[in-house]
Formats: sequence, C-alpha cells, structure tokens
Amino acid sequence: MIEFRGVTKRFPDGTVAVDSLDLAVDAGKITVFVGPSGCGKTTSLRMINRMIEPTGGTITVDGRDVTAVDAAELRRGIGYVIQQAGLFPHRTILDNIATVPLLLGWSKAKARARAAELMELVGLDREMAKRYPAQLSGGQQQRVGVARALAADPPILLMDEPFSAVDPVVRESLQDELLRLQSELGKTIVFVTHDIDEAIKLGDKVAVLRVGGVLAQYDEPGQLLARPVDDFVDNFVGRDRGYRGLGFLSSDAIPIGELATVALGDPVPDEDAWVLVVDSERHPQGWLNGAERNGTPTVDPAHLVPGGSLYDIGSGSLRSALDASLSSPSGVGVAVDEGGAVVGSVTAGDVLAVLDAAREHEAAA
Repeated sequence: MIEFRGVTKRFPDGTVAVDSLDLAVDAGKITVFVGPSGCGKTTSLRMINRMIEPTGGTITVDGRDVTAVDAAELRRGIGYVIQQAGLFPHRTILDNIATVPLLLGWSKAKARARAAELMELVGLDREMAKRYPAQLSGGQQQRVGVARALAADPPILLMDEPFSAVDPVVRESLQDELLRLQSELGKTIVFVTHDIDEAIKLGDKVAVLRVGGVLAQYDEPGQLLARPVDDFVDNFVGRDRGYRGLGFLSSDAIPIGELATVALGDPVPDEDAWVLVVDSERHPQGWLNGAERNGTPTVDPAHLVPGGSLYDIGSGSLRSALDASLSSPSGVGVAVDEGGAVVGSVTAGDVLAVLDAAREHEAAA
C-alpha cells in the first residue's frame, strides 16, 4: 500500500502544488489521479518515487517512509512510464526493455531473455527486438515503455499520462492492453491523466484533485459518477455522467430477444424490414434494408449498412447494451457471445426498464 499523510509540496516561489493530501492507494489496484492543469497530480505521483521531494507530511510504501530509503534503491522497485515513452533512441527495443535488469546486475543474456518475454506480454512482435524507437509507431513505443517499466517485476507502477500523445484509436487499444496486463499481473498502479473518461475506464478508485493540489473526492468510479460531492466534481465529471455510469450497472437482467439474420450470398428476403447479415460463423457483417433491395437477388456486401457497436453479453454492462441499441441503424442492438457470434438482440427500451428496476431496488434498500 502507498499512503499519503498530510503531504504538501511548496515550491521556492511560494506555489503550493499539493496541499495536505491524505490518501491511501490500495495494493494490487489501479488508482487514478485526475484533474485540471495545475492540480498537482503529476507532482503527487513523482513524490512517490522521490523525483520530487515533499515539503511536508509523509509518504509511505508498505509502511516505510520513502524519505528514509535511498532514492536510487526506492526507484529500482518502482516502474515508471511517461508520455512518449522516453526511450533511449540509440538502443534497440530489446536493450531499452533490458535497461533496469542490467542496472540491477543481471547478466546480459538473462536481461535480454526477460525483455523478449515482456515484448510478447505487451503485444509486440519479437521481430521488432532489433529495431530502434524511431522505427516504431507512437503506440508501439508506449508498449515498449510499459515493458521496460515491468522488466524487473516491480510491485509498483507509476504512469504519468502515458497514452496522451497517441491518437484516440491507439489510446483505447493501449487502455485495453493495460487492463489485460493488470488482470494477469495485479500490480499497484498509480496513473495520472487529465481525461475523466480514461480515469473512469481504468481506475479501481479515482482521486479528483482541484487546482492547488487539494483532494476534492476519492471514490470508486461508479460512486464518483453517481454522487459527485460538489459542483466542482460535478462539472469536471461532465454532464453525460449518467450515461457513463451505466457502465457500472449490471446488464444480467436484460432479456435477449430473437434476431432475424441472413447469410452473405443468400437470397434477399422479401420483407420490407431490416435484417442482420452474418458470415458462416454468425459474425455480424452489417445490416440489409429490405425496403432498399437495390435490384440484387442475393445478399451483396456492397449494399450493407454498417451495424454500429455490438453488445458483448459477457461484458455485463448496461452502457454497452444501450450503445449497441442506439448506434444500430435498425434501432435493434446486436448481442454477441465472447467469440463474436450473434446470439440475439437488445433494445433501448429493455435497457431502460432494467435501469428503472435497479433504481427502484436501490431506493427500497
């Protein structure tokens, strides 16, 4: 566990970046610091590994005051990932990842073997091992940065806006990869971001900080969305927090309805209605509007309408189910199993009915 007890950071010019912070980071969980520029989130993160020294208060890691531990020794047990990866441009990808084990005295062979394992763990092809950072995309470089931070298997991982410099699609992929890694590794992660959506997605708990380094609210994401403590948190979390909050409500009670499907190459149905087109493994390919047959006797991929998002029944998320319903051109969401095969349909009405029932249950409790 990492604990902040009355921690303050005042710079020589009198600026208070962090003001009397009291906060406990749960072991084996992801804690996210989020807030506007100037709220002290990065300063708070860097005080954990003493890249910035606190002015007052105490930070402990597993009960030990970090200021009582040699800074170099402390940092060897803490992985650190920054935006744009911060890789050594003159070293290969393999040697970048092997940096910390080599500093710890590992043999070159052992360090490189560990680096090769981590490349696979973070989703990098091993044939990239001999390339240099400039030969990789931004997303690939960030994966290298994560692998390097994990190389010596530290129990703590600090991540300072690691995905902010990549495009939205890559960013979402990296977020999903981090959650996958965390499910396998169970590290204690402190993650800094200015993006509330990223904080809500990644955090087991989220600390919202005000300008001046004052903690406004520290809560689980679902509670943060449902019950912001004041107007500042309310405004920061955003007006669409009710929709995002659906991600923390179970969809187990949603009925899965029947859904008409037709396979590619099959005769076009006679009905003037929407029908879902699937491949031989029942994976959705798009929608066919029966009212617009385009004169073709069989189902032609060229005439399909994109199908919107899919509801993975294993996700258990009301938000996923509602989004599938709202984004579908037919007004009916497509439910799929873990293999991506169609199992039926969901509607926005069904989702709202489940939401109403959940609210009634909460009110009665």
